[in-house]
Amino acid sequence: MAPAVTAVRSLALILAASLLALAGCGSSGSSSAAKRSSSALVAIGAGLDGPSGLHASVYAHGPATTATFAFDPQGRLWLSAAGLETHTNDGVYLISKPGAPGLKVISGLDDPLGLAWYRGRLYVASVGRVDAFGGFDGTRFTTRTEVLRGPVAGGENNNLVLAPSGRFLMGVTATCDHCTPTSRYSGAIVSFLPSGSGLDVYAGRIRAPVGLTFVPGTSELFTTMNQRDDLGVRTPGDWLALVREGQSWGFPDCYGQGGAVCDGVPQPVAVLDPHAAVGGVAIVSGALSPGSATSAIVAEWQTGKLQRIALTRSAGGYAGTVAPFVTGIKKPLAVILASDHSLLLGDWETGTIYRVASG
Repeated sequence: MAPAVTAVRSLALILAASLLALAGCGSSGSSSAAKRSSSALVAIGAGLDGPSGLHASVYAHGPATTATFAFDPQGRLWLSAAGLETHTNDGVYLISKPGAPGLKVISGLDDPLGLAWYRGRLYVASVGRVDAFGGFDGTRFTTRTEVLRGPVAGGENNNLVLAPSGRFLMGVTATCDHCTPTSRYSGAIVSFLPSGSGLDVYAGRIRAPVGLTFVPGTSELFTTMNQRDDLGVRTPGDWLALVREGQSWGFPDCYGQGGAVCDGVPQPVAVLDPHAAVGGVAIVSGALSPGSATSAIVAEWQTGKLQRIALTRSAGGYAGTVAPFVTGIKKPLAVILASDHSLLLGDWETGTIYRVASG
């Protein structure tokens, strides 16, 4: 769902690197922050396997290379396509209702990976820029405003999310796999006003912050992180992390191995699969989460599965227990929670959009 400089981990690097792109390392697999549990999956429909009691169906068919989702105030689904290396479908599409075909409404974008609605305008993050589109007439937008140039020239801008403070947060992938970025905005979550002014670093030294979402009703920001790919047998897993303003996550020196280089570096909530290319994340509860507790659903682009991380509050924030949630999607990337509490999952490879809900 998350992609030619580096995207959902450096998505261009991803496909180029045998589709290991979005993947990375993370914290050491021995981290106590990410306990794992085994959970049997069963057929739930639409060719998917998942927990008993859930049902899957095909919501709609979007374009191949579907990368991220957003709902507008009318409840319509918007998606972006980001091809990483082949940009045939790059752009923004509208799916007006379940089963409707995807209507391409914005072209001329380079790997758009972030979408967010704010006061009647659609904000789109793509390589090296953020634009706001307004005046949608049913088939196209009549206005386009460049809100932010950069913040890194040619840099991969990832997901966008509006914070409770009224500022946008956006992940920016580092322009290299394991070198120290020359710009403080590279390999960081940046913050800016909807006007594009007030650009600042919210949290830094993160290899590739891809999925961003807040726990509903709070200012607790969860982020998926793709980590270094050059560590060979030392490569641990990608991360799900609770990120607070002002934090530094140690890239490239600290990748969860401990020691002096990791002094003061926060711990992840969960360590996921190595080279997983983690993408979108959604916070769920109720039937989608064990015991109706709060969980995070994370897409692993490279492994072809979605993980469910059951979240337990701890003194430092949260601890996570990881278990498979849905399998059968070829390249899951986009994830979003709908207003009816169902979950929409996008397959980057085929463009198929699945709906998962209680049976």
